[in-house]
Amino acid sequence: MSATLPPLTELIAPASWRRVDFISDLHLHASDEATYLAWQQYLEQSCADAVFILGDLFEAWVGDDAALGASDSFEARCAQVLRRAAQRRPLYFMHGNRDFLVGSAFLQNCQLQSLHDPCVLEFAAQRWLLTHGDALCLADTDYMQFRQQVRSDAWQQAFLAQPLAQRQQVARELREQSQRVQRAAETYADVDQAAACAWLDAARATHMIHGHTHRPALHDLGQERQRWVLSDWDCTAPSPRAQVLRLERAGAAATLRRIAPGSA
Repeated sequence: MSATLPPLTELIAPASWRRVDFISDLHLHASDEATYLAWQQYLEQSCADAVFILGDLFEAWVGDDAALGASDSFEARCAQVLRRAAQRRPLYFMHGNRDFLVGSAFLQNCQLQSLHDPCVLEFAAQRWLLTHGDALCLADTDYMQFRQQVRSDAWQQAFLAQPLAQRQQVARELREQSQRVQRAAETYADVDQAAACAWLDAARATHMIHGHTHRPALHDLGQERQRWVLSDWDCTAPSPRAQVLRLERAGAAATLRRIAPGSA
């Protein structure tokens, strides 16, 4: 199986941007208050000029009505945090494999700017290829088939036509099934290196930034190409995880470094 580069969009950063933050895979849900509070505090305190959320902000998303139809829901609380943060700096949102059903109504309500997957960010005279990462995990053939099914307009329309309570039950069952598969698996599919290189070359970029795999690392792909993997967030884990990847302008170039959410 191969993954050709999908239609590509480009975003040119304003010259005024000095710092840009990237986060992904927070998997926010109502039973994990610690991670929610860490995320809320980060958005309130970050000094970044823009924040890019590269997928899986939510553990599951069953439709915008979960947030917009009930003011006391967990999703509505998250929307309030996003709206406040978007008043201070641009917030960009890319769909992940858990929250691909986030719709235009929610994005507009929260003042989030939708980000195509993949997208090239031009910052400090460099091109940074941004993606959630799941479309490059080619060895996970079962997931790739599932992804193709649920990303179709027909499947999404049929799913969203169901009552909210029924959609929430389906999401719980899918989450439980996913957890069973993860516990049983000895290894997890990673991003295909050849496909990542092909995407970078087609995008005329040397740096890829993505999430999805929960394996924060820097991979040298050769020929000056690099693949930066974002951390997932889980503040209830024995070793809590909540890293931010920060891109900083340094003269005519830019540098990447990992920081804790509370860092300046």
